[in-house]
Amino acid sequence: MTLTKNRRYALVGTGSRAGMYVGALTSTYADVGTLVAWCDTNPTRMAYYDEVVTAAGGTAPPHYGPDDFARLLEEQRPDVVIVTSPDATHHRYATAALDAGCDVVVEKPLTTSLEPAQQIVEAVEGSSGDLVVTFNYRYSPRNSEVRRLIADGAIGKVTSIHFEWALDTVHGADYFRRWHRRKEISGGLLVHKSSHHFDLVNWWLADVPEVVTAAGGLRFYGDKNAAERGLTDRPARSAGSAGLSSDPFALDMAADEKLRALYLDAEADDGYIRDQDVFSPGITIEDNMGLLVTYRSGAILTYSLNAHAPWEGYRVSINGTEGRLELEVVERSFVGTAAAVDPSMNPDDPQATATNPRPAGERILLQRHWEPAQEIPIPAGEGGHGGGDNHLLDDIFRPTTTPDPLHHRAGYQDGLRSVAVGIAANRSLETGQPVSIREFNLPLDR
Repeated sequence: MTLTKNRRYALVGTGSRAGMYVGALTSTYADVGTLVAWCDTNPTRMAYYDEVVTAAGGTAPPHYGPDDFARLLEEQRPDVVIVTSPDATHHRYATAALDAGCDVVVEKPLTTSLEPAQQIVEAVEGSSGDLVVTFNYRYSPRNSEVRRLIADGAIGKVTSIHFEWALDTVHGADYFRRWHRRKEISGGLLVHKSSHHFDLVNWWLADVPEVVTAAGGLRFYGDKNAAERGLTDRPARSAGSAGLSSDPFALDMAADEKLRALYLDAEADDGYIRDQDVFSPGITIEDNMGLLVTYRSGAILTYSLNAHAPWEGYRVSINGTEGRLELEVVERSFVGTAAAVDPSMNPDDPQATATNPRPAGERILLQRHWEPAQEIPIPAGEGGHGGGDNHLLDDIFRPTTTPDPLHHRAGYQDGLRSVAVGIAANRSLETGQPVSIREFNLPLDR
């Protein structure tokens, strides 16, 4: 992606995640380019971001619906299309934009299934445009430090990794309220959420995944699990329900200005309900998952994801021929019993952290054979996703020619490698058999 001034940006999908890009282009990166179009199913959401743009002194861009995307490309001639729409639609916009010669910025995951992935490959290979996948966790200082240590040979050749991710009953539950609860739209958490994690492992190892075996199911959320635990007679959604403020599985959208404006006030436009009950029927994704992944180098990954943990964070243990590297991150140590307001951004409760034996924080330990463990300092980071968002935005809007020995920037092949693990995992869940990623015939090599 070439750095030029006054680039024209179109944004597809004006939900909550779009706010990071809109905020960037109306403040810190306002000198880089201009927002020239919105594309969304919902006029109210587009109007919300109109106000963000005009409040910053800009001009509200024209609105387009999904069926008008070709007209958007023709009329507005964007240089870059940013795609933050629901996951199963990513390929539709990415391929059309690439065919028009645009650069494309895609929120992870790149896509949700094999055929759309193949369509993206064809579009990239035939386009003058570039495609970037926004794996912001790569840019987090702690994850970058792990990459550096491995690349420097601190533990020799990596032989195995154990990676455990815990989503708490604030953040984790939120995937079961919204469109992510339907696998045909999100690909399930093994695609939507875990693509972050698989990308980290692929990137840390600079390796290509080859075979995936998966197990998992819906064990906590959903109506059947609720009935087994006596959680009956629950409202279909949070808004207007009795006892909303004291239900830890409810989402109080009216209490949050942005959620209210983007979703509660926008329901009449397209009928999308953002606060469905996590114990209601219709959930087709898993909440407990485990994987075994083998890599081209011979390294193996054991991976687990739980979406109903009492705390949020992750633990990684990386074994090598010369030692072991451990990363532990507690993003939120405690979840209270009040209804959630902003499930993805609620900070750790300071009082809980002060008294909790598992306080929020991060630590890297390196222990080489025949040596005591040593704690590795982690550079400070500010902003969302462990300090990764700000660095990611710099790389998107102000890319430089300065060498990056850690290779933070993720292209379409990185997106393919990551989502291929999730696609293979879903297929393994269906068949009960190991799945070879080689059979997908995707260009996974750099």
